Amino acid sequence: MSALPQFPRLHCLVSHDDDLSLLPALVDAGIDGFQVRDKALPTGALVALTRTVLAAVRPAGVTVVVNDRLDVALAAGADGVHLGAADLAVADARRLAPGLVVGATCRTRAEVAAAASDGADYAGFGPVFATDSKPGLPAPLGVAAMTDATGLLPLLAIGGITAGTAGEVREAGAHGVAVIGAIWRHPDPVVAAKELLAALA
Repeated sequence: MSALPQFPRLHCLVSHDDDLSLLPALVDAGIDGFQVRDKALPTGALVALTRTVLAAVRPAGVTVVVNDRLDVALAAGADGVHLGAADLAVADARRLAPGLVVGATCRTRAEVAAAASDGADYAGFGPVFATDSKPGLPAPLGVAAMTDATGLLPLLAIGGITAGTAGEVREAGAHGVAVIGAIWRHPDPVVAAKELLAALA
């Protein structure tokens, strides 16, 4: 496993629709991880987007992972990849890219245990709360399910996380949170980032 010495606590998912000019300010506000997730872009454009994100945040030492696409992460020089259940297997990603951070989407303690066994560095656990940021998700798992899954890998709670719930999931055992709407749908994304970080402190 290749986990970073200090794994990020606040991961912001980013796509080409988001205001990329805000990335340096979001880093200055304290966001320490970004996940490039854009299922609509063709491969070349996704590589370019990832490089744009890297150029904006890497000087500050911020971690950047790519959702789904190990090939894009490798081509762009990202720090890692986040894999869902329908993506490349965690064990294959670990074998192909032993130096990268590998994350896995998990919804049960058994899935977290399997991801850990296969070499994952962290698990994205959710949806913890209701969210409309991604279609087709199962019913919210709730904080208790996340607490039950702690202790095997660092867990990033995802799904409906807000400044009002970030502290709750941290107290329940999450290492950190991953957010979309809590940042990008806020009238001021930079203020939103500060509020989330204060809740996680």
